Amino acid sequence: MKTTLSLIKADTGSVGGHNRPSEAMLAKAREFQAQAMSKGLLIDSRVTFTGDDIALLMTHTKGVDNPDIHKLAWDTFIETTKIAKSQGLYGAGQDLLKDAFSGNVRGMGPGSAEIELEERPAEPFVVFAADKCGPGVFNYPLFEGFANPYHNAGLLLAPDFGAGFTFNIMDVNNTEADSVATMAVPADYYDICTLLRDPNHYVIESVVENATGLTAAVASTSRLHNIAGKYVGKDDPVAIVRTQKQFPSTGEILSPWALAHYTLGDNRGSHHVAVMPVKQGSIISYFDGPTIVSAAGYCVHEGKLTEAVDLFDQPFWDIIRNKASEKTLEMRRQGFYGPAMAGMDELEYTGVVENLKKLKDKFAIREHKK
Repeated sequence: MKTTLSLIKADTGSVGGHNRPSEAMLAKAREFQAQAMSKGLLIDSRVTFTGDDIALLMTHTKGVDNPDIHKLAWDTFIETTKIAKSQGLYGAGQDLLKDAFSGNVRGMGPGSAEIELEERPAEPFVVFAADKCGPGVFNYPLFEGFANPYHNAGLLLAPDFGAGFTFNIMDVNNTEADSVATMAVPADYYDICTLLRDPNHYVIESVVENATGLTAAVASTSRLHNIAGKYVGKDDPVAIVRTQKQFPSTGEILSPWALAHYTLGDNRGSHHVAVMPVKQGSIISYFDGPTIVSAAGYCVHEGKLTEAVDLFDQPFWDIIRNKASEKTLEMRRQGFYGPAMAGMDELEYTGVVENLKKLKDKFAIREHKK
């Protein structure tokens, strides 16, 4: 059976600042999703949140980029925005950057990751949802999880993995059209590294297994400042990763997150901090951060989802959370100096540019005596 997994998320309002959506908002989202299931538009659905973002995981048979599915997600977020406004919540409708739906949520603010698959007898997959960061947060864990035997032991131990994987990498700074490079490991390993070192410019959009041509992973690539032309919040991406058999195991996909790697996000989306793997339903807190990511494991059969297993709710990850806190605090001790704050390519969408324009008049050319 061909099943489509659609994962669409948005920040449409939060309690007490950048913390979490209200229970009333989540209830309204579940109500809308239930109505869609009763009408046969969806087979199944799950509504979750990570930080202040609501994520809709939907299964159906309509393929990717289906306007009916995307309209359902848009309408759901419109309704949760209404709830947020009625409760006086912060940032109501923050990620809804267009006035009217135009057939697809991509380019309108919400982030989306979708994959159409022919179900295997056992079809496990992981849903990652990140908050207070850009889509490049997935560059390191996806590349390491699929291309590096330090994490993906299957590259050495599983004979079927010898052909490697292909990475579709998007230039997210090209706002005229989708600009995507397709490169494979092991042949293009170093060239891929050259691109992925800049996660604010080049972002992994999807991963495909070379031997079978099956899509293994998809990630959202929206950059909100490219849509709005100014800083309106971080992009807070999502990803779907298929696991086991011809793909890396779930544990191999989780392994790279133990680094608690540095990324750009956190307060006003302008600071480098360590990524903290968190339990489901975790909120945003310290310095409007730190950057967090949740991981929910599912299986799907004939479009029906199992219950989720919280993959970061295990004692090992408590140690990683402590490490992420320590790394974040070390960087935060540097304040706004140097690499602690974003470079000008990201800050150009914030008030820094306006301040620099005003400060330009403070400078004068010094005349040297002969």
